[in-house]
Amino acid sequence: MECRKRTRASESDGPSVRRSSGGTAIGSDGSDGDKEGDCLQGTSDTFSGSGTLVWRSWLPCVTMTTGLVMAVVLAVAQAWCVNAIHENLLWFSQLTEVEREISFRTECGLYYSYYKQMLQAPSVQEGLLELIHDNLTESRRTINLLQRMNIYQEVFLSVLYRSLPIKTYLEPVYFYIYTVFSLQAVYVIALYLTAWLLSGSWLAGALAGVWYILNRVDTTRVEFTISLRENWSLPFLALQVAAITCYLRPQLTSLQQKVMVWLMFVTTFCFCLTWQFNQFILLVQALIIYSLDCVDLLTTSQVTTLYLVQVSGLLSVWLLQFCNSMILGSLVLSFIVAALFVRHCQADLKVGGLLVRLSKILLHSVLVFLLTFIINYLTKKALQVRSDEHIFKFIKSKFAFRPTRDFDASLYLCEEAFGLLPLDTLERLADTLLLYPYIPTLLLLSGTLAIAALKNLSRSEGGSEEKDGAAEAFRPDVAYNLLHTLLYGLVAFSTMRMKYIWTGHMCAVAAHGVCSAELWTLLLRALRCNSRILLRIVRYAVPLLVIGFLYFKFWPKLMNELSELREFYDPDTVELMTWISTKTPKQAVFAGSMQLLAGIKLCTGRVLTNHPHYEDKDLRDRTRQVYQVYARRSPEDVHEILRAAGADYVVLENSICYERRHRRGCRLRDLLDLANGHIMDGPGENDPDLAPAQHPRFCEAVQTDGAAYAALFTRTFQNKTFHVYRLKKKRRKTPRSLSESAAAP
Repeated sequence: MECRKRTRASESDGPSVRRSSGGTAIGSDGSDGDKEGDCLQGTSDTFSGSGTLVWRSWLPCVTMTTGLVMAVVLAVAQAWCVNAIHENLLWFSQLTEVEREISFRTECGLYYSYYKQMLQAPSVQEGLLELIHDNLTESRRTINLLQRMNIYQEVFLSVLYRSLPIKTYLEPVYFYIYTVFSLQAVYVIALYLTAWLLSGSWLAGALAGVWYILNRVDTTRVEFTISLRENWSLPFLALQVAAITCYLRPQLTSLQQKVMVWLMFVTTFCFCLTWQFNQFILLVQALIIYSLDCVDLLTTSQVTTLYLVQVSGLLSVWLLQFCNSMILGSLVLSFIVAALFVRHCQADLKVGGLLVRLSKILLHSVLVFLLTFIINYLTKKALQVRSDEHIFKFIKSKFAFRPTRDFDASLYLCEEAFGLLPLDTLERLADTLLLYPYIPTLLLLSGTLAIAALKNLSRSEGGSEEKDGAAEAFRPDVAYNLLHTLLYGLVAFSTMRMKYIWTGHMCAVAAHGVCSAELWTLLLRALRCNSRILLRIVRYAVPLLVIGFLYFKFWPKLMNELSELREFYDPDTVELMTWISTKTPKQAVFAGSMQLLAGIKLCTGRVLTNHPHYEDKDLRDRTRQVYQVYARRSPEDVHEILRAAGADYVVLENSICYERRHRRGCRLRDLLDLANGHIMDGPGENDPDLAPAQHPRFCEAVQTDGAAYAALFTRTFQNKTFHVYRLKKKRRKTPRSLSESAAAP
């Protein structure tokens, strides 16, 4: 029997072994057998047991390698897909240079123009000086572009392209777009790792990657908005979430914790450096950390570390952006300072029973938010920060549920991208089976988190410093990701453009729900059929079945989409850009819509009066003035406004002047009429305080070449879409002409 006991000790999971009531191991047939048979059987099992041990020692390595290979495969698949779709949509490889540049629409063209400008500079140093002392982006102003805008990625890429020996076989534009598409691969890897860390199975990562690729319409728009700042920053945000998830896992060594802290800092820094709206995203993240701290799911050291990572990332970007005051005036910095200060002052916050703790949390929160607004108000007053006030106007108007006449807020409110999340988004997410596991996972985890929080708050004494049983009942990494998806989900529902922050992480949370041993254990226990074998079967079979279903349903559709060929066609814009490049002086200043002027700067290098990067108070005021060309203003007023902005030419667009895309009240000409106190065009109600305008709409009247308009504006270019007018110099009236005009009846 000794041989049998040794063998069974090394092979604890043998399927043919059961224990008698006395604890003796017996065979599957219930007989003990003779001693010789036992020893022979034991000798045979010793060899099989040693083989099992070898296999089990190699199994983690095989699993890890398989998981990493699968992550790379899915990442490359996503990058290849978006590149193929971009090529097929535009036939990009066959476009001329001007057509390629026109394809960078709106602000994308503005950002890409700085990459082009850096490459055209005689040296990197001269290129940087041109960006720091720029007088082409805004006429009659010299601005520091590295301070104003988040364009360090364009600077970095231009330096990298200059340094690498790839100029002979890779054009600059392809180097740029391939880099952005490669970040999509990074995004998929980050989601893959997050799902893997949460569930403990690489199948969850694979499912998250597949869902991200199949829900491309709702997870990214990189294929047609390549240069948008979010396409640069969101992959780093996903990496930061993966690093936070790993950092909050229990039983990390000191070295592992330090590595994770540095990874969190680097990813936070890269995220903040590449997107001007970083402060609002980090504010939501800081609220998540604050909430977990209040319910004792994070230790004091973890909370302080996460806060300091955010602060150090923001301050590093503040230094790189030449002390950009918008960062110091951000709400997230004020909130973190307030939270740390109040937490330090309230030393007994974690002590007391449930009701005492709840009342303390309420008081604590009131103090933190009150101090946040005080610090933020004083900071903005001291630094005279007004760069982001249009965002707060938009938020205030959006949730005020009443119309506003503020021009800046209305520009956002009237765009579909800043409206509520359409319900067809949920239909598409349900079609790929993403929504079905996501909602139960959300409900189950939320209920479990609420129970764990109540247990933590019910303890008579605080214990957030130690990981006791109550804290271990709900893993901090899961809690963080749960609140992350909940809060960013609310943001996405309130503003459709923010859905790209939510939907990617949604894939990781849903995959965790499908593959999580803890969640399946709860479910099987509720069904009273919980067993280790059934748990393993369900945990691995369900994700494989989901992936198989998605493959058979969507693979043909994906192949059809990748084989669909289209072609870029915009002859009117090409004609306009060609005319500007060949028929106007290089130092000519152009006025017009923000979107068009970004393309003019990229394609022609001419000076602009305004542009789409709206985070500057003076620029917003100038844009509102330049847009008076679409309002009911006299030719003298428009001429004076454009001259004050330094314009030599103004480009009028029929698509704006005769706009039909938006409803009445949201057309650009309506926004201008409301801001000017004029009655809007077309049938419909008007507010009683609005008055009829004394002048016709300028963009329409100037095309009649009336005497008053012809005296100030000369048409120099025209096609079906655009009209370009050159501003004449206003003649000064002589004393004789003044006396004649006074004598005229």
